[in-house]
Amino acid sequence: MGVNSNRVEAFSTHQTTLTVKVSVPMPPSMEVHTVCLPPQTTTFKKLKHRVSEIFFPEDPLHRFKNQTWCTKLLLGVQFFFPIFQWGSEYNLRLFRSDIISGLTIASLAIPQGISYAKLANLPPIVGLYSSFVPPLIYSVLGSSRHLAVGPVSIASLVMGTMLSESVPYVEDPILYLKLAFTATFFAGLFQASLGLLRLGFVIDFLSKATLLGFMAGSAVIVSLQQLKGLLGIVHFTGKMQFIPVITSVLEHRNEWSWQTIIMGFGFLVFLLTTRHISMRKPKLFWVSAAAPLTSVILSTLLVFCIKSKAHGISIIGHLPKGLNPPSSNMLSFNGRYLALAIKTGIVTGILSLTEGIAVGRTFAALKNYQVDGNKEMMAIGFMNMAGPCTSCYVTTGSFSRSAVNYNAGAQTAFSNIIMASSVLVTLLFLMPLFYYTPNVILSAIIITAVIGLIDYQAAFRLWKVDKLDFLACLCSFFGVLFISVPLGLAIAVGVSVLKILLHVTRPNTMALGNIPGTQIYQSLSRYTKALRVPSFLILAIESPIYFANATYIQERILRWVREEEERIKANREGTLKSIILDMTAVTAIDTSGIEIIGELRKMLEKRSLQLVLVNPVGNVMAKLHQSKILDSFGIDGLYLTVGEAVAAISSSWKPQP
Repeated sequence: MGVNSNRVEAFSTHQTTLTVKVSVPMPPSMEVHTVCLPPQTTTFKKLKHRVSEIFFPEDPLHRFKNQTWCTKLLLGVQFFFPIFQWGSEYNLRLFRSDIISGLTIASLAIPQGISYAKLANLPPIVGLYSSFVPPLIYSVLGSSRHLAVGPVSIASLVMGTMLSESVPYVEDPILYLKLAFTATFFAGLFQASLGLLRLGFVIDFLSKATLLGFMAGSAVIVSLQQLKGLLGIVHFTGKMQFIPVITSVLEHRNEWSWQTIIMGFGFLVFLLTTRHISMRKPKLFWVSAAAPLTSVILSTLLVFCIKSKAHGISIIGHLPKGLNPPSSNMLSFNGRYLALAIKTGIVTGILSLTEGIAVGRTFAALKNYQVDGNKEMMAIGFMNMAGPCTSCYVTTGSFSRSAVNYNAGAQTAFSNIIMASSVLVTLLFLMPLFYYTPNVILSAIIITAVIGLIDYQAAFRLWKVDKLDFLACLCSFFGVLFISVPLGLAIAVGVSVLKILLHVTRPNTMALGNIPGTQIYQSLSRYTKALRVPSFLILAIESPIYFANATYIQERILRWVREEEERIKANREGTLKSIILDMTAVTAIDTSGIEIIGELRKMLEKRSLQLVLVNPVGNVMAKLHQSKILDSFGIDGLYLTVGEAVAAISSSWKPQP
């Protein structure tokens, strides 16, 4: 019995149709469906669509469609300045929530700002300056309602490490400040450029697995560095590797101060206990949020009361009162250290951007709203470009402060304005109160903050789910721990890129079998009920076919053929006649891939084997058609489904009545 069927059909809006007809005998119950070409479009339209998909996947201008010019102008202002969007709907209820959350995060931001500046080897006052101006800028430009902006531990650590290797702060504090501010400016320039050019996918090269290892390694190094403050050591190594730090601790045992040790570990236990309480009972979030400021107040009072007997406890000392002094004259765009400033800026920019966007998206998902990644990049970038002009160093969204902000009930970015106002009051009136604040309490606050970055449960999940991800996590962790923080980051990026290359150059291929009684074909290794079809080898390719993997795919298919022939010979089954390639998962193909398919067809034809293609997707089908390679496959070389291919080819082998 014969059935006429359109095998390849070109669909076009210009009513020009290319049709290749073939009559093949097949069962009455099986119909061969049409394999269509995608609609014909101009090269310009294809390019426009591709650019739109790459740079504008979320279609940011959809709100402007079918609107009046006045409405478009208003929407444009709201698009670039989100404060006008939520500000137009602001009310007293939202204000009450924001003022509570703003004051709560201020109690955390003030001690953390002082502590993180110390981590970056900067004067403590710079940490407070950085908790005042950047949050104000972000509240105008940022799209997250819960992101609490300020200095963060990892970016501070990386900046301090990279700059101190060339210019230690104690040797030339003015030059160090210039480099810190210049590096921050370049970090902001890099971040804003990514947002303006819509190149946010660049930061995706840092996978979650490598970031997990990098953060954990950095947290360990940061904690070990704080032993200097916890033990009261005066002469301590400036290196950031595990072995030199431990060696320095042991070599300077004679400098350990028992007063400092008792106070430091006492407050560390207090801070860790409050953190544990808040984690176990989220409603008590304010306990851990208030603990750092409480520790600063209590330790300052304690040192003040026993100052005549506390000679072994080092204190912060004088902190200048007043607003952020202008520092645009400190930006240096020439000289021998410019390359160092640019490199430090790019590295800290990537890290702070990754953390800020990840934190913003985390809390946005909890409240069912979206954060525009590119607008966040621009907001954080402009914030870090303006910051160095007002004595601020690199800032971003902090996870610990944002978590407190979220739990305190923040409704809009106005909570950042409340926090900045609290810091302003502190800068204007309260700075003398920090004179007797012991440095050891800052070390305890830093350790408590970074210890949450060590997520061993997530590492265990990586081990259970993806061993390669776990290996990447370990590489970045030990790279930070034993080599250096910047090189550890480079290792993290390198491992992420290597993983991408492995997936691209060594894609998965598998043999399919038929599930009895159905037209479903699934992996033979996954489904025990799936059966091989006699005389057929059915293969699926699960990746695009590019120049990078085309040769591997060809070699892997030939190996599948060889192994199948050996299996047939060993089991004394019928001969292999046809190889079917299921191309459903082949999302793209280039000229190298097309050539490989043509070569593969010729090689198999010489061995009396037929190569058949099944269900190539639209753009793949278009390229195969344009290359004329389908002509060489003949009338039985292309089908819509594996089931139709098997039925049609099998029936063609049967003798006709």
